[in-house]
Amino acid sequence: MKAYDTLSEAIAGLKNDGYSLDFNIAFDKIECVQNGICLNPEQFEITDYHRFEGNSDPADESVVYTVESHDGKMKGLLVNGYGVSAADISDELLRKLSVQKQ
Repeated sequence: MKAYDTLSEAIAGLKNDGYSLDFNIAFDKIECVQNGICLNPEQFEITDYHRFEGNSDPADESVVYTVESHDGKMKGLLVNGYGVSAADISDELLRKLSVQKQ
C-alpha cells in the first residue's frame, strides 16, 4: 500500500490508479455522485483506506476509502470525516466502513 501525506495527494493518486468514481454516504448505503447509483453494504467492498489528521485542528480528521462494487462495474473513492465530523450512517454501513488493516 502506498502512503500519502495529504488527503488531496491520496485522492489524486488513487484516481490515477483507477478509482475514478466519487461516492457519498446516504445513511444506509453509498451513492455514486456521477451516476446516482446507490450500493448497499452487501454490494461493495472496501479494498483499502487512508486516514488523515489535520495539522492545526484535531477536528480536521478524514478518511478516504477505496470502494469496488461486487459486479466489478464501479470503482471509486469515499471520503468521510471521522470522530466528531463523521457522517450520520446506519449501524450496518458503519460496520462495513470499520475495516481493519491486515
